[in-house]
Order: sequence, then C-alpha cells, then structure tokens
Amino acid sequence: MSRIGRSPITVPAKVQVTINGAKIVVKGPKGELSRDLPPNVSVAQEGEILSVNRRDDTRPSRQLHGLCRTLVANMVEGVSQGFQRRLEIQGVGYRAAVQGRNLVLNMGYSHQVQIVPPDGVQFAVENNTNVIVTGYDKEIVGNTAARIRAVRPPEPYKGKGIRYSGEAVRRKAGKTGKGKK
Repeated sequence: MSRIGRSPITVPAKVQVTINGAKIVVKGPKGELSRDLPPNVSVAQEGEILSVNRRDDTRPSRQLHGLCRTLVANMVEGVSQGFQRRLEIQGVGYRAAVQGRNLVLNMGYSHQVQIVPPDGVQFAVENNTNVIVTGYDKEIVGNTAARIRAVRPPEPYKGKGIRYSGEAVRRKAGKTGKGKK
C-alpha cells in the first residue's frame, strides 16, 4: 500500500469538497478547482477527512494512488492558503517591474520581456530583483515561474540570470589563458 496514498487529507472548515463520481470540485476562499480522477482511483469523504482509495491492486492503480492523493491535497491547500514561488534575478542591469497585472523584465535583450499572468496568478516584485508568483493552483504557479526563469536561465560562468530562490547554480571555471612552457 502506498504510504503517500493512504494518508488522509484534512479539509479546513472554510473549504467545501464536492465529489461527483470521478470528478472532484474544491471551493475555498482563494478560488475553485476541479479535477477528473482516473477510474481506478476513488475519493471518499467522512466529515472533514478525505481518503483516496484504489479499486484494485493492479500496477496502474498502484502508480496512480499516491499521485491522485497528492493532487487532491494540493487542491485543498491551494484554495485555502494558496501557493507561491520566489525567483531571484542576478546580473548588472537586470531588473523586473509590475505594470498593471503584467510582469516586465529587463534582462539585457534589446527589448523588454512582458509576461501576462494566467487567471488566478499574481506577480509581486521586491527590490527590483525578487519576483514572487502567487496563486491557488500549484501547477499553474509552477509553470508560470518556469516560463519566467526560461527568459534568461542562470549561466554557469558568472551565475547571471533568473533562478529559483535557494537554487544552487553549478559554476564552471573560465579559461585559464596560456600556461608557461
């Protein structure tokens, strides 16, 4: 039995969960999320506890058990607390700003890069170099942060570019020049 799959999910008081066959809908103060679960996994609600069960012990059911439990838990956490992803910009002249809802990046290109947030995602900028992506859907927040990082990923020689907060960038040694004979 999957250790992740069998652990229960506690639903906060301000979150409503509706289970309709294979579809689960979670509503909370931050928003509403819905997901269709595979047919070999089911969700049961007993009071304020959700449990994810698999219908049989076949290999695909075992593979999906822990995944579906984590997806449902992320839905519950997202609509109640939300998620955030922090990015750091390093490099001379590299900076970010928020104009309206859009994020504007100056990353050394001949033009500014504008990123339009999807629904349910907000941008915030601290000190022109720290970008915070917040939202209630973990998947969309992570994909948006990856799109921002892809504008200028950190390069291995000087470490300039956009990196996740706490990300370790492997550095390379540069050229050493001509040695003595």
